[in-house]
Amino acid sequence: MRSTIAGRSFYLEANEVEKAMAGIKPEPALAEAVRIGRRWYPVKQVGAVITRQDRRDFSAAEVYRAMERLGFTCRTSPPVAETPEPTEPAAGTEATDNPLGF
Repeated sequence: MRSTIAGRSFYLEANEVEKAMAGIKPEPALAEAVRIGRRWYPVKQVGAVITRQDRRDFSAAEVYRAMERLGFTCRTSPPVAETPEPTEPAAGTEATDNPLGF
């Protein structure tokens, strides 16, 4: 599939992207990310690898759109870990009770 990234045309296929990213350790994905295989990669990292251009030369949106069109799962922000709701102390106990007894 033909994609334009940083004003240049690239002919990309999903299997070529997977091969290019094989063996590359993902950087922490703090914003847009794409799932390739079982790993989440920042789209800027993927763009730099597949285009061999500096990350400043293209936008994350360009790579995001290209990866979506190739059938990869993309997300715009990292998943938020759900934190459990704080529990109330059991009836008849004080919040300052220490299970060790002091």
